[in-house]
Amino acid sequence: MKRREYLWAYSFIAAPILGFLLFAFIPLSYSVYVSFTDYSGYQTPVFNGGDNYVKLVQDELFWKTLRNTLYSALSIPIGMICSLGFATALNQKIQGIRFFRTMFFLPTISSVIALTLLWKWIFNDTYGLLNHLLELAGIQGPAWLSSEQWAMPAMIIQGVWSGLGINIVLYLAALQGVPRSFYEAAEIDGANGWQRFRHITVPCISPTTLYILITAIIGALQDYPRFQIMTEGGPNYSTTTIVYYLFQNAFRYMNMGFASSMAWILGLIILAVTLLNFYFSRRWVHYE
Repeated sequence: MKRREYLWAYSFIAAPILGFLLFAFIPLSYSVYVSFTDYSGYQTPVFNGGDNYVKLVQDELFWKTLRNTLYSALSIPIGMICSLGFATALNQKIQGIRFFRTMFFLPTISSVIALTLLWKWIFNDTYGLLNHLLELAGIQGPAWLSSEQWAMPAMIIQGVWSGLGINIVLYLAALQGVPRSFYEAAEIDGANGWQRFRHITVPCISPTTLYILITAIIGALQDYPRFQIMTEGGPNYSTTTIVYYLFQNAFRYMNMGFASSMAWILGLIILAVTLLNFYFSRRWVHYE
C-alpha cells in the first residue's frame, strides 16, 4: 500500500520536475556554456574562454544601457508613493468607490502593446495629447520621444502609470488588513492623521511594500518591450535598456555568446539586489 502511494506521489511530481529540467535547467546550463563561446545560432559554438565577459566589461554601450536601466528604475519609488496614496484614498468608505477601484485596475489586464502605442501617441511631438494640453496652458511642450533629454523622463512617466493598477490592489488589500483597534487606540492617545499613518499604517503594510519593491526592481531590470515600441532605444541609445541591448545582440546581430554573458551578468545583478533588499528589510519590515 505504501509503495503504491509513493508511486502515485512520484507520478504527480514527475511532470513539473520534467518540465523544469527541459524548459529551465537544461537551457540555463547551456546558456552558461554558450556565454564562453563564439556562437551565432547557426554554426557550432567555438570556445573562447572568458572573452565575452572581458568584452562586456570593456563595452561602453553596455555600461550606458545599465545606467539607462537604473535611471528608468526611478519609476519604482515614484510609483510606490503614488500607489499608496491612491490606495489610501480608495480605502475610504464613500459612495461609488468600487467603480474607481475597477477603473484603476483595468489597465493591468489590458494589452501592454496597445497601451504602449497609446502612450506613444500621447507623447507625440506634433499631435500628442500631452503637448496639446501644455499648449493650452501656454507652455511649449518638448520633443518627448525624439529628445535625448526628455525620452527617458517620458518612459519613467509611462512606467509609473503602468504599475499603478496592480500596486494599488496590493496596497488596498494590505490596508484593509490593518486592525481597526490600532487606529482607535492611537486616536485615544491623541495621535493625528499623519502620526497614525506613519506609526501604524506604514509598519503594518511593510511586508507588502517589500514585495512590491522586490518585484518592481526585478521587473525594471528586465524591462524592454515598451522601450522597443516607443523609442526603439533611441535617440542615440538614450533609452536602450540592458535587456533591449541583450535582445539586439542575440537576435539582430546574432551574437549569442555575448548576449548570454550579458544575461548572466544581469542575473547576478538581480540576485545581488534581491538579497540586499531581504537583508536590509529586517530593519524596517514588521511581520507582526
